[in-house]
Amino acid sequence: MSNIELKDRAPSYSGSSRSRGKAVDHGEQDVGYGPNDAGGAAHITGSAVKQPHLIKVQPLKREEMQPSYAQDLGTGEVVHGAYGSFLQAVGTIFGICGMVPCCPVSNPFRSVEQGSVGLVSRFGQFYKSVDPGLVQVNICTESLKIVDVKIQIIPIGRQSVITRDNVNVEIDSVIYYQINNPYRSAFGITDLRKALVERAQTTLRQVVGARAVQSVVTERDQIAFEIGEIVADVADNWGVAIEGILIKDIIFGADVAASLSSAAQQKRLGESKVIAARAEVEAAKLMRQAADILASPAAMQIRQLEACGFLYLSRPTRGSDIRHFQCKQWRKQPRARLFSFPCSFSPTSALS
Repeated sequence: MSNIELKDRAPSYSGSSRSRGKAVDHGEQDVGYGPNDAGGAAHITGSAVKQPHLIKVQPLKREEMQPSYAQDLGTGEVVHGAYGSFLQAVGTIFGICGMVPCCPVSNPFRSVEQGSVGLVSRFGQFYKSVDPGLVQVNICTESLKIVDVKIQIIPIGRQSVITRDNVNVEIDSVIYYQINNPYRSAFGITDLRKALVERAQTTLRQVVGARAVQSVVTERDQIAFEIGEIVADVADNWGVAIEGILIKDIIFGADVAASLSSAAQQKRLGESKVIAARAEVEAAKLMRQAADILASPAAMQIRQLEACGFLYLSRPTRGSDIRHFQCKQWRKQPRARLFSFPCSFSPTSALS
């Protein structure tokens, strides 16, 4: 029988070795093994026992979810006399009957999905907006229009544009937008998606047409940003916020692609020549520094000694002449004595 204690917020377990419990915690824990019942077991403490990593998920906050567009303007101005009141009463009665599943009458309850907003109109006049959920409407006098307020994507399509230098290019792009005013987007414009596409296409031709083909290739992000700013100013009146415009692809003709490739190749060749020239300049500077160092008296004395040693090895019978020449040179240059050998030094003794 043994007792296992988990020190850091872990419960203690006791019993036979067959029954084991599991504790899940974040981080590492120290496990201490106490002495067993027989007595004499060692106490082992280690931090090598790691518990499985758990992913913490924070609950969604209200401000991080879909904003509320609920608004009730009231029905005081929606007045149509006795006929309107009669239709309102009939719609209410039919709605009560429609609540019964087997009754062949329209159900007065409508569902608004998350990410959408419901706009309720009575006799064709808007009077309230509702958030996602279940909404009750009068089946005779009221109508419900669903507006999607999620971020949406529209392909602008491939556009053929002539640049400033008379080069024909084809540009494929997309637009990201989100409705921030459901009333304006639903009742302020007939076809919102078509209007955005047409506006983006005309702006694309205007911006790209004012640039050269080389600028179109190298400044794609800047072009997309300019198009987005121009379209956003107009789309704001439609209750739409432009999240961004992306240029997916730029297609050139065969001759234009060949010329651009040749220009890029020449640019890389020029850069390689500049790098090689800079390397040669640095090498020349280093060689000049090395020449200045080797031209010093001490360096010349060392080179003379190296030459003397080489001559002595090549002509061993003339060692006395070499020693005489070495001593003579050493007396003439007293500043280099630290780098030379004394007269008693003999290359023969160094080799031995």
